[in-house]
Amino acid sequence: MKPAVVTLSAAALPLARRIAALISGEVHGLAGRADAERSFAKVGPHLASLFAEGRPILALMASGAVIRILAPLLADKSAEPPVLAVAEDGSAVVPLLGGHRGANDLARRIAAALGVAPAITTAGDLRFGVALDEPPAGWRLENTGDAKTVMADLVAGEEAWIAGDAPWLAASAIPIADDGRVTLSITEEDRPPAARELLYRPANLVLGIGTERGAPAADAIALAQTVLAEAKVSRLSLAAIASIDLKADEAAVHAVAAHFAVPARFFDAATLEAEAPRLANPSEIVFAETGCHGVSEGAALAAVGPHGALLVPKRKGARVTAALAKAPMPVDPTGIGRARGRLFVVGIGPGGAQWRSPEVSAMVETASDLVGYSLYLDLLGPLGTGKTRHDFPLGDEEKRVRHAMELAGEGRDVALVCSGDAGIYAMATLVFELLDTGGVSPAARRIEIAVSPGISALQAAAARAGAPLGHDFCTISLSDLLTPWPAIERRVMAAATGDFVIAFYNPVSRRRRTQLAHARDVLLRHRPAATPVILATNLGREGEHVRIVELAALDIEEVDMLTVVIVGSSQTRLVAAGDGRRWAYTPRGYADKQGSGLAAARSERGDSAA
Repeated sequence: MKPAVVTLSAAALPLARRIAALISGEVHGLAGRADAERSFAKVGPHLASLFAEGRPILALMASGAVIRILAPLLADKSAEPPVLAVAEDGSAVVPLLGGHRGANDLARRIAAALGVAPAITTAGDLRFGVALDEPPAGWRLENTGDAKTVMADLVAGEEAWIAGDAPWLAASAIPIADDGRVTLSITEEDRPPAARELLYRPANLVLGIGTERGAPAADAIALAQTVLAEAKVSRLSLAAIASIDLKADEAAVHAVAAHFAVPARFFDAATLEAEAPRLANPSEIVFAETGCHGVSEGAALAAVGPHGALLVPKRKGARVTAALAKAPMPVDPTGIGRARGRLFVVGIGPGGAQWRSPEVSAMVETASDLVGYSLYLDLLGPLGTGKTRHDFPLGDEEKRVRHAMELAGEGRDVALVCSGDAGIYAMATLVFELLDTGGVSPAARRIEIAVSPGISALQAAAARAGAPLGHDFCTISLSDLLTPWPAIERRVMAAATGDFVIAFYNPVSRRRRTQLAHARDVLLRHRPAATPVILATNLGREGEHVRIVELAALDIEEVDMLTVVIVGSSQTRLVAAGDGRRWAYTPRGYADKQGSGLAAARSERGDSAA
């Protein structure tokens, strides 16, 4: 997640923005004092919320204040995000929490840019230039609980012996001796640590998996465990699960990856076929089906590279095969094959960050590519910084959606950005329609899809105007681009006779000026002329304008393409608050039920007249 650079004053905004640019962060400012990309009303709850969601925090405020705010939340050290306090004048950078989870590194980077010394107090970092309990990427510590004691021994003057090859340990300032009483071991061998030993696992193993379509996940996991046991290696040395790209959507492959908490990576058939000379069990049958002579062995070998080798050749289960390969050094999963692409279909609501769900924001942050109408991408503001944008004009939505799916088919994480809710007259439907009709490539059909809801235009309009959706309602699009006009006429008539509150989407366009007038005239035959009509324009954006008119006075010229029209039912009412503002609401019960409904509600509260 993007680090949050938190400031309480306008004077510190330039420094906050400088730091945010350095670390690809987001500036959060106290409302009314610091005009930042994201505002908050109270600093305590905001810091607590950021901490709870695991977001790195760089607070341009007194370290004591940050400590007092977060102290009640401290629990699991290993789960805490980095937290730093930075002086408002840039004279001090203090990592407070998560020193070995990135805070010390952030402090060094920021301090170097500001020309000051970072206030790092972690003993291991200061004395030896290394954190034994948080090894770098590609290395995992088996017995994390022993790290504190071992570090204390070394700080007290003990010497260490390094058994194995780990450049990051060799480059540290840890005192080394052939008879050192502390042992720092680097091995994938599956064994328990000895006394005064830290056991580091290099992530240098890759498990290749081949499966039949629909193979049971339990069988794949069981075979994977059997192969690791045969090799007598630790599961912590497993860097990735690998397979052919034809299996990018195979549940069994992803189940194995999830079981071992490692990523799944996929190779095309040509890459796997290049490994044919190194295969222990080439198969003509597999070649005929996939275009390569071995999936599990080929994928494992392709992942560990030309200097790696098979540790366990192909082993067969009922409908699964598995092979294990070892590289001479840790394997970076992001540098091998490609991931299964993901498509996040997100609704950003009316556009303002305050109406965007945390899930949507997290998906956009995760995405490498953003696809959407240019205005919608602009509305993301700083959240879109650093992403590859694929801008599309209004119209040709199918081309836009297909482009997003094909990008994901290349192994990317793609956010398809919609305004309002992605599933209401928006792009989510097109995604599944293209899957259903075969309108995308085989690679795009294998992507992972997640749809996240947003505040719809009808919800936003209703909230701004009161509670007009308090009873049965429906939505009708007046656009005849995809729906024949006679079908729209029938729906308007049905909603009118059914006395639904109606939210009209796409009420007018430059060429369509008569449909809304027709709907108004139909509705006037079924509900009072004074029925409240809400006209909501530019919701959540600059130029927002919400007004309530009577149905008989609805002027089509007051409506544009950015306006949502909500027409009340025969029961929708207006009420004036003490400040004179008018609100529209639809009672939860109709007139013949209202009295008994209110009485029942009072009885439940214990305040009925009886």
